[in-house]
Amino acid sequence: MKTQIDHLVVVAQTLEQGVQWCEATLGITPGPGGEHAQYGTHNRLFKIATPSHPLAYFEIIAINPDAKKPANALAKRWFDMDDAALQAAVATAPRLVHFVANTDDIQAARIALKAQGIDRGPAVHASRHSRRGVLQWQITVREDGQRLFNGALPSLIQWGKPDAAEPLRLHPRNSLPRSGVTLQGITVTHPTAAKLQAAYDAIGLGGIPLAEGPANITATLQTPKGLVELHSHGI
Repeated sequence: MKTQIDHLVVVAQTLEQGVQWCEATLGITPGPGGEHAQYGTHNRLFKIATPSHPLAYFEIIAINPDAKKPANALAKRWFDMDDAALQAAVATAPRLVHFVANTDDIQAARIALKAQGIDRGPAVHASRHSRRGVLQWQITVREDGQRLFNGALPSLIQWGKPDAAEPLRLHPRNSLPRSGVTLQGITVTHPTAAKLQAAYDAIGLGGIPLAEGPANITATLQTPKGLVELHSHGI
């Protein structure tokens, strides 16, 4: 299976704070995004693609205060957004908390992780409107909303309808202009690095240096403000 970085996930307490943080930290105003009715969230996006990471974009996401409550009041939002520790961490400033990996066979990737003793969660169908049409995808979301490995094990995403002939035609990167920000790379440290490396290998995810140490995701970005490093700091 082919797996690569799809997008970075920065959680903000409010989307307005996320925009202000982006302007101050990265030197650009993020582009428009959309709403996710299933989870009561909304986002802003911008492209960070390079030849090494051709699909990469950046997501700033926050709980939408105007969203209707889900029918299932016990349902957890994706990316641990209902977790008290994460909410406390982003109360002062938005934080890189996760990344999502694009795969061409999400079911095979889920099975590969289960063989490693890891339940990444079911592949949930989702969609939202964009300027170029309806974006449709499948993404792994656990019922408890947990990211796993302090966010360092990516959620899995597969774009397009399951039977689409051109699944990446309607991918966010195709409707996002160049932003002036590019992803130079991601590095990860984690106390259980060996188990995490085995999970990366199982889904065919390469190009992410991984070492044993305190839990942290580091994303290095070239920006109008120069080279910027974002850290998850184990949240």
